[in-house]
Amino acid sequence: MGKVFRFLMPPKQWRIPVIMLLGVFAGLGAYTFYVSKAWVYLSDDPAACVNCHIMAPQYATWQHSSHREQATCNDCHVPHDTQARKYYFKAMDGLRHATMFTLRLEPQVIKIHEAGATVVQENCQRCHDHLTSANDNLQVSFQEAEHGQGKLCWDCHREVPHGRVNSLSSTPNARVPLPSSVVPKWLKEKTNKK
Repeated sequence: MGKVFRFLMPPKQWRIPVIMLLGVFAGLGAYTFYVSKAWVYLSDDPAACVNCHIMAPQYATWQHSSHREQATCNDCHVPHDTQARKYYFKAMDGLRHATMFTLRLEPQVIKIHEAGATVVQENCQRCHDHLTSANDNLQVSFQEAEHGQGKLCWDCHREVPHGRVNSLSSTPNARVPLPSSVVPKWLKEKTNKK
């Protein structure tokens, strides 16, 4: 252990700059964690999905759907077979969403990717197993449906749960929870006094 520690230690003349640089990166990381409300993404709260405004139409249409009382966003859009797969999927999907949003690459029309579609199909079958288990034609995976060996659940149930949401302008004036301000209270009070 001592050899590894000595190997990783910078030369004496670089120790203070390296410590300062690590402090800056740690501070930026903590600030980013706070501003992005990263802890919320570990929960099942649907309001977390509207931290970035682009998901407002999906949230609003889910609010008025039959699934609202029974399922949250994570119930449909995150795997449930193992905890490891669930959090791995959330991390990868979250990184993709955060990158797209940060770099302003979000599309006008949101379409589900293959990994997400696979998960949604699995979850439709998981929740509605009592309806689909009697008919083998309804036990189709996303990959099988892509090869013409059956239909996906939303091929027939297109309106569930998001209706015909196609773009950011499809639900004007939608009522969704507004993200709270990232400006600390003490700073707001200081700026309001002037």
